[in-house]
Amino acid sequence: MRNSLKIILSVVAAVVLLIVIAGYTLTLFIDPNDYKSEIAAAVKDKTGRDLSLEGDLKLSFLPMPSIATGKMALGNAKGFQDLPFATLEDSTIAIKLLPLITKKIEVSHLLLKGLTLNLAKNPQGIRNWDDLMTLNNTLSIPPPNDDIGKQDEAETLVTFTIDSIAVENAQVNWDNQKSGKHLVLKDINLNTDKFTFDEPFKADLSLALVNAEKKLTESIKLSTTATVNEKLDNFVFSQSHLQTTTESEKIPGKSLTTELTISNMALDRVKQTAEASGLKLQTGDLTVLADITGSHINDKFSFQGPVIIPSFSPVKLMKQLSIAPPVTQDANALIKLETNFNLLATEDSVELQNLVMTLDDTKINGSAGFKNFSTPAMVFNLAMDTIDLDRYLAHAADKSSRPITSPAVALAVAASALPIETLRKWHADGQLSLGKFKISDLIMQDVQLNLNAKEGIVTTQQSSRQFYQGSYTSHLSMDVRNKKPALAVNEKLTHVQIEPLLKDYKGAARISGIADISTQLQGQGDNARELKSSLNGQLDFLLKDSVVKGFNLQKMIDRSKALINGNALPVDYKNDQSLFSEISGTATINNNVIENNNLIAKSSKIRTSGKGNVNLATEQLDYKLSARLLKVEATATEPEQFHDTPINILVGGTLSKPSYTLDASALLTDKNKAKIEKLVDKNKDKINKIADKLDKKLGPGVGDLLKGFLKKH
Repeated sequence: MRNSLKIILSVVAAVVLLIVIAGYTLTLFIDPNDYKSEIAAAVKDKTGRDLSLEGDLKLSFLPMPSIATGKMALGNAKGFQDLPFATLEDSTIAIKLLPLITKKIEVSHLLLKGLTLNLAKNPQGIRNWDDLMTLNNTLSIPPPNDDIGKQDEAETLVTFTIDSIAVENAQVNWDNQKSGKHLVLKDINLNTDKFTFDEPFKADLSLALVNAEKKLTESIKLSTTATVNEKLDNFVFSQSHLQTTTESEKIPGKSLTTELTISNMALDRVKQTAEASGLKLQTGDLTVLADITGSHINDKFSFQGPVIIPSFSPVKLMKQLSIAPPVTQDANALIKLETNFNLLATEDSVELQNLVMTLDDTKINGSAGFKNFSTPAMVFNLAMDTIDLDRYLAHAADKSSRPITSPAVALAVAASALPIETLRKWHADGQLSLGKFKISDLIMQDVQLNLNAKEGIVTTQQSSRQFYQGSYTSHLSMDVRNKKPALAVNEKLTHVQIEPLLKDYKGAARISGIADISTQLQGQGDNARELKSSLNGQLDFLLKDSVVKGFNLQKMIDRSKALINGNALPVDYKNDQSLFSEISGTATINNNVIENNNLIAKSSKIRTSGKGNVNLATEQLDYKLSARLLKVEATATEPEQFHDTPINILVGGTLSKPSYTLDASALLTDKNKAKIEKLVDKNKDKINKIADKLDKKLGPGVGDLLKGFLKKH
């Protein structure tokens, strides 16, 4: 037995010696540089591109077969810049000799130095490697014909391994002539340990991305342990770690680091599945945790899985990302945000299901997403417990200077600030409910919002079932299909306590009562200002059990009586206010002016009517009221009866500071008219005689003029 082993070892040693001697002999008599032209011609024939072999080709068999190429360059595709598609400073590949005997290919090392790829896309969208992709498809080998017979797998099986792969100082230049973007990937270095199919191997990659236009550099480092099968259709990665460091003068601290770790990741191209578990993304103050699975990854892919974002400060993150935080009324706004949801993403949609979010003191839950990326449609169904939107807005001006507007009009004005083309392409379908909502110091409870946008028409329905002890409903429609967007708004306040509403919105209230108000408005305009100023339509209002402060109607009436009778004017009154059981009327709105011609106000002993207008832009008032004392109340068969002399009142000033003035000239005119009529009745015969004399002396008709003048006055 021992002799047999010696014989076998002697034979193997002899074979190895013969191979070594043969390899060394080949290096003495064969110069691979003699075949440069044939190699270049073969490349030209297969690819249509020129191959330049500038460096020496070095062939070696000791201590193992290897070849080194030296400097080489591959030409660019036709129609692109006169730059090589790829250049290589040096490359070496070494193959172990003994494993070849047992049909094993074991590469000792593969080294690429100074590889440069010049990738480009022309203005027509054609890439300078598309021809190579087409060539790869035409050169693919069809599957063997079953009629030929199957070879023994044991005879054809070849094991392939690489002890190490190294790419040093590679660079990729990307020139997108269609979009005008230019990027450079430089300092690309790749190192792997022993690579064998179906066995894990470790890989380390580093590179730098340079965006000269944005003056930004991003350094990237990746380390992972990978397993690849022989058919290259199954990949497994474990303990993967990706780190990117972004450097820019615009970033606070000049740099920002982002890290991504994935415990396990698998990709199966046969089953069309993908899986990533233990995913953790961290940048600045933000951390994202997820476990994602995917299916149908080769065609209509779908990815889903839970995503958790622990609590972080949006303001702090924005500062870290060199984004200016919004100016807010509350310094403690946007300091806490946390959320979790189930992600569902397909090739044309993304949806956040079972969404639970906390923003500062607001709890949000529901779902949201986008469908059909070609014409994105926003969909949502969300519920919030309570939110104070004023906290997140800029510092408000003095309440008294707030313009008179409505929630629906404010929403339309905000929407009109968006670009028209955006609104025309906007598709949305969603519902939002809020337990309590505060905006412009107005408080709404049990709020519902429905939004629909499609093909240039945006509609919303808003309601608040608890709005200052009443309710609010509105319907908004915006048509942006034409050159100028058109707006239609219908709003209704039902049994709303007007005093607390005005106090919250304007800071003070000069009127109280239960209000029922409805409006129907239309308008059009290219921008928010034009749209708002163009609003016109109709207003109906009814105010019950109201008190008007700063205006004492009884005082006005008493003053008018004093003027008529020549008595002293009254001075002391307990309350400078007027009580009305009902105030009602209708009005038209045109060019930001409310025109009201049928104002009616009722109190226990006074009936008031009037007409006038309100300028919504300046809040200027211009009204004339006529008040009459009730003489006899209405019965089932008889109407109300009033005292003869009406009291005329002029209302001016503004909504915030109205002024009330007694129209004394009208009172005196009525008084004089009564005296003159009494005088005319007593002296009718004398007046007739005087008129006859005037006719005789001055001509016919002069006497009639005198009679008419006296009757008028």
